[in-house]
Amino acid sequence: MNRFVITEPSKCIGCRTCEVACAMAHPLDEDTALTPQNFSPRLTVQRIGSITTAVMCRQCDDAPCAKACPVNAIVFAHDSVQVVQSRCIGCKSCVVACPYGAMNVVNVTAPAQPQTFFASRRAKSEAQKCDLCIDRADGQACITACPTNAIRLVDQSVMTATLQRRRELAAQSLDSKTQF
Repeated sequence: MNRFVITEPSKCIGCRTCEVACAMAHPLDEDTALTPQNFSPRLTVQRIGSITTAVMCRQCDDAPCAKACPVNAIVFAHDSVQVVQSRCIGCKSCVVACPYGAMNVVNVTAPAQPQTFFASRRAKSEAQKCDLCIDRADGQACITACPTNAIRLVDQSVMTATLQRRRELAAQSLDSKTQF
C-alpha cells in the first residue's frame, strides 16, 4: 500500500496554511520570490457549504494518472506515486485521468537544454502533484504547518489499526443487536 496524506474535514478551518506551506516547499523557480502569479501548491483547499478540506493526491495503488501517461513520467517510488519531470511532456493526460482532481499542469521556467543556443531559460509545462515531500527532511510541509492537526499521513500501520478498530466497533454493534 502506498502512503498518502489525508485531511479530516471536521478539523479543517479552511485557513489555507497547508497550501502556502506546500507552495513554499515546492517553488516553481528557486530564483523567484513567491508571488500570486507563481503560487502553485500541490494541494487545494476546497470549501463546499460549511465544510472545508484539502484535496490532494491519494497515491493510488492502481494510479489512473500513471496508466494515462504516454511517456511513463508517473512512476511508483518511495511508497508513493511520483512524477519524473525529465520525462514529462505536459500533455495533461494525467489531469484528465485523476479521479480526485489532484493533478495540475503548470508552466515553469527551466534551464535551457544544451542544444538550445540562443536562450538561457525556457518555459516548460510539467505535471505536478503531491510528492509527499520526499526530498524534505522535516517530512510533509502541509502536516507540519496545519494549525489544527487536520492533516495526517496514512501508511500501512495506520490503515491496519483503523481497520481493526472499525471491525471491533462493528462486532460490538452486532453483538448488542443480535439475539438468538
